[in-house]
Amino acid sequence: MSAEHADARRRPDASGGRTNALRLFDLTDRIAVVTGASSGLGAAVAEALAGLGARVALIARRADRLEELAKGLDGLAVVRDLGDPGQAASGIEEVAEHLGPPEILINAAGNRFTTERAESEPLEAVQNTLALNLMAPILLSQAVFPHMVAAGRGSIVNVSSISGRVGVPGIPQASYAASKAGLSGLTTELAVQWARHSIRVNTVAPGFFRSEITDDLYDSERGAAYLRRNIPLPVEGTAEDMVGAIAWLAGDAARYVTGQTVVVDGGWTAR
Repeated sequence: MSAEHADARRRPDASGGRTNALRLFDLTDRIAVVTGASSGLGAAVAEALAGLGARVALIARRADRLEELAKGLDGLAVVRDLGDPGQAASGIEEVAEHLGPPEILINAAGNRFTTERAESEPLEAVQNTLALNLMAPILLSQAVFPHMVAAGRGSIVNVSSISGRVGVPGIPQASYAASKAGLSGLTTELAVQWARHSIRVNTVAPGFFRSEITDDLYDSERGAAYLRRNIPLPVEGTAEDMVGAIAWLAGDAARYVTGQTVVVDGGWTAR
């Protein structure tokens, strides 16, 4: 054998390696549920998972926007108000009936219902915040559990926030922060309890990015300057910046990752 041929045999096949790497992110025919999918991060995640081959069910309360997006993705629109605890489990059963048993759950629905300081947050706003941001992910996780057990695998990704890890000066959000910190606690507990079923549970904690919640902050000169001072990376965060981390955790590329909170914040919490 010539030295040239020997070298060729030792060299890795770049195209083959690329194919194997891409296969780790392949979600072909897996049933994925994405909440809060009528806009923002939820919509971006739904589009990404569909692009990776998943059959996607979109859960949100705004029927017109949800159905339009679902049609474009050849997905299923499931109209539910997840702030109502009685609607979560029925949404998962609708998914199982029309698409099949879900193997992926992305809990992206969330909102902030008050901007009052902690000492004066209205009780109703606190209850609404906890119902949507924490109770709904608990109930949805319970609802997908038997389907994932039957499938022999599953991935749950909760969307939290850096406000569940650090205080954010000048932006009162006590109940919101409590709900997001609760998601990280829920993540670690479910990850340990359900590991024996090969169900992985992780959290992505975004920093600031433009959304319906933060538009006012980005659109004011003072708010934009505040963000520039506190985010080390010199780019404006978008929903698409979170998608890569969520897609990674959803599939086999993160097969050995569970119980973790992955922060995507442009360096905010690294300062």
